[in-house]
Amino acid sequence: MFGDRTGYIVWYSDWKAARGLDKYGTLHYLSRKMHYAVLYVNSDVAEETLKNLQRLPYVKKIEHSYRNDIKTEYERNVPDKTRFYGL
Repeated sequence: MFGDRTGYIVWYSDWKAARGLDKYGTLHYLSRKMHYAVLYVNSDVAEETLKNLQRLPYVKKIEHSYRNDIKTEYERNVPDKTRFYGL
């Protein structure tokens, strides 16, 4: 359904203007209190979209999200001790 996507954390100064970030990608979360948004963009147009986002007057800073880089497949190396604590 979705292609390869890149996540960005966009720090903004105006909440009402930041609601318009959805036209640049998939707006996942918008924080009113901490003034940041989580935005997912297709990887093939990420650089072009990043340049367009930096031109916006209400955008303070843009950070790359490391969610795709985090390992989500775990190995179980610890033996199961639940049988020792059973009834």
